[in-house]
Amino acid sequence: MRQVKLTKKLSLKNSGELELLFIGTGSAFAKEFNQTNFLIIKGDTHIMVDFGMTGPRALNEIAKLETTDIEVILPTHSHSDHVGGIEALALMNRYVGRKFQSKPKLTMIINEDYQRVLWTHTLQGGLEWNEKGIDASEKLQFSDFFQVIRPRWKAHQPREIFEADVNEIHLEIFRTNHIPEQATSWEASFISYGLYIDKRVFISGDTQFDLDLINLYADRSEVMFHDVQFFPGAVHAPLQELKKLPPEIKQKMYLVHYSDDRKNQDISGFAGWCEQGVSYIF
Repeated sequence: MRQVKLTKKLSLKNSGELELLFIGTGSAFAKEFNQTNFLIIKGDTHIMVDFGMTGPRALNEIAKLETTDIEVILPTHSHSDHVGGIEALALMNRYVGRKFQSKPKLTMIINEDYQRVLWTHTLQGGLEWNEKGIDASEKLQFSDFFQVIRPRWKAHQPREIFEADVNEIHLEIFRTNHIPEQATSWEASFISYGLYIDKRVFISGDTQFDLDLINLYADRSEVMFHDVQFFPGAVHAPLQELKKLPPEIKQKMYLVHYSDDRKNQDISGFAGWCEQGVSYIF
């Protein structure tokens, strides 16, 4: 893997290498580092993974892109630092991209269960009432804004895992144990996902410390990007727990989704901090 600091407008196409560009690497309340949202790019394909409240601004400031440049979105869960910008993305696509630039509908990678949750509890309120009048039968639906890539169930796995092929990019989408704090397993938690990309790169997504999940992918991953918080308890992985991992895992693990006070933390033995505005190229 090599790391390249972005100094110009990001291209959403490349020569076929797997590329990850983080437009933000911070927690929900980060101000300096924006919220953890990133682009996967390979060949002619790109996927925007999450698009939170800071997403529209960070996309422009970090990648020099506009919301209408994004064509494919994969939301991992419904906290606002991960989906708070999707309404803006959808509206810009429908009323600017499609109307004036002949863009297609946004493509969303999402399973049926999470689609129902995301539309009903997050997006519907801001998207269903627009140009079609006040008659209830004319309200806009999810399908007015998005076309879908439906991940397929991966059978005989130790946790819920879906797979999807988006042109050149292969994804495993696995359940995580994120919320509520008292959830003791992924089965007991609300819908939340992480990613395993091209059978090379592990992205934990938002998760409490979950040794079973880490062990499931550690040997198969060249690089791991893992959620971290700097205090015990709550709904992310405490740094003190991650420090107990074997050296061979820590040395390929970059820490992400951190608060702005990261400079006060000792992460000796880890690969480092995941940095916004840096392309990780494989």
